[in-house]
Amino acid sequence: MSNKQPTKKTEWHTCISSSSWRWVQKAIILTIFALVVNHLATRSFPGGESYRFPIVGFLFTIVLSILVGIMADLNFKFYKKKHFSKKVETSTIVRFMASTLGYIAIIYIPVSIFIEIVAGGQLQFYYVLIGLLITLLICFILIVLLYAQDIYNLYKLSIRDAEITIESGAKMTKLTYENIACFYSENKIVYTVQNDGTTINTDFTLNELEEKINDQLFFRANRQIIIHKDTVDLIEKIENGKLRIRLKAFIKNDAIAEINISRYKRKTFMDWFQ
Repeated sequence: MSNKQPTKKTEWHTCISSSSWRWVQKAIILTIFALVVNHLATRSFPGGESYRFPIVGFLFTIVLSILVGIMADLNFKFYKKKHFSKKVETSTIVRFMASTLGYIAIIYIPVSIFIEIVAGGQLQFYYVLIGLLITLLICFILIVLLYAQDIYNLYKLSIRDAEITIESGAKMTKLTYENIACFYSENKIVYTVQNDGTTINTDFTLNELEEKINDQLFFRANRQIIIHKDTVDLIEKIENGKLRIRLKAFIKNDAIAEINISRYKRKTFMDWFQ
């Protein structure tokens, strides 16, 4: 019985199929969203005596949603390349949402003013503001529905399957985050300790590693060590508001088996660990 390895063509078709299915999901979400919004707006639902399908509002919502989706998708690709590829955290998600809604607001205000002028009505900024707030609320809900799953998948990828290439002279070793216990510095050499106790010396400094790795999993305890969250075995309160951290048994190096966290870093460490 032979085990066939997937070819590049098979992988390419799988990627295309997955991408197509994501767009099908988004199309379904847009359709359901347009149906719900328009039925709520008209307060008319199937089964009622005077019910009529809100075809004009439905089509308008679909077109508007597609435009919002295009803007959000362009912004999402930018954030995915610049930010989400390294780590996914609340502040970055908030910036993504705020910037996307900001772009929508920039387009909405002049367009709504232009429509009012063309229509010959009296321009009232109060109604423009109310319309903007309602539009942003609806767009916020739509963007959450469209991208919640994508952001969650990126989050899982960033903390579980992400890799780092460890350079050591002429050798390069790829390690996943989940297989790294800690990085520590000794005699101006930085070492990587794996979960099986294997130690690899690197050409990086701890400062360089701190910039590269995911800070949801790793913490710079002091000038000598960066620890992985799963490596922590015991946290103990000691004098002067400090913490003593004991690492798991596979860390054989006595110099890093126990680590002190200063009182200045105590709160930051506990927030990260919890």
